[in-house]
Amino acid sequence: MSASASHSGDLRLVVLGRTGAGKRCAVCAILGLRDSEQGTEAAATECIKHRGEAGGRKVAVVSCPPWFGSGCNPEERRKHISSFIALSSPGPHAFLLCLPVNEPADEEAKALAVLKKLFGPSAVSRHTIVLFTHTEELEEDEQLEEYLVTWRKDLQELLDKCGGRYHTLETRGGEAEDEKAVVEELLEKVERAVRESGEPHLSCPLYQEAEEKVRERQVEMVKERGGEENATEEEMEGVRDEAERSVGDLNVDIDSIYPPTAVAPAPTFLWSLWEKLTGWTKWLPALVRRESLFGALVGLFVGGPFGGMVGATVGSVATEVGRRKTEKTK
Repeated sequence: MSASASHSGDLRLVVLGRTGAGKRCAVCAILGLRDSEQGTEAAATECIKHRGEAGGRKVAVVSCPPWFGSGCNPEERRKHISSFIALSSPGPHAFLLCLPVNEPADEEAKALAVLKKLFGPSAVSRHTIVLFTHTEELEEDEQLEEYLVTWRKDLQELLDKCGGRYHTLETRGGEAEDEKAVVEELLEKVERAVRESGEPHLSCPLYQEAEEKVRERQVEMVKERGGEENATEEEMEGVRDEAERSVGDLNVDIDSIYPPTAVAPAPTFLWSLWEKLTGWTKWLPALVRRESLFGALVGLFVGGPFGGMVGATVGSVATEVGRRKTEKTK
């Protein structure tokens, strides 16, 4: 993809996701790294760039802390956003949004909204791929596509915002050849998205500002070290990396994206109960998880002692039907 790569020839990817969403595993899978090669746990509080090769391509992967979450203060948020922009300058070819299949997608929906405000609609509609993680939570014979269509309309709505693009790097077989194949398939999806966008990579005023600052700093550093003539390609790449890391806060209007006076609305009673129910079901075997949740919801909406009795009965019947269906197919 030389025509759509940057001056460095790298395919640039930015990995986003909440804490525990599998960002580290995704970076390791793409670049073939061991988990220890990503650094210590403290490194999870900073944006990090790794370079490597995958599928015959030079790839640069930037991993970010969850700056879009409510637990990040404005200064940290500005710092993280400025950092990942500089590290992926002059613009990424794709954002990879890690999303656990067993979690609600509310945090990821916020991330997409922020990307749209920061970089424009095309950042989401043309340059974002949802990377599903924790797929071991699916039943043994259940396909991801089947799960999304049958059970997770919320995830389907999120995918629609991203042009329907999604992938998973997790393989149930665990074979090395399978792992290489899913990585290559992901990179092909990235390249296809870039071609369909009609742009060499994502570009917008923030990325243009970052690239200008990086190049200015790069020129200064090269002059300080005796000029470009005597520098090797590896040394120039190192100077570029240092210049990217040295860029300070960019002109990111955090206040317009996260108004300081905004107060998150209190969760509704039903939504609070829903979160508790889904939390409890994570501890149940996959076979009975949905049936138990179904019974609990019936009890919730019927209400009262009678509702609890009806819900328990419905849940038990649904579990038994599921068990028999499974035994029949064996």
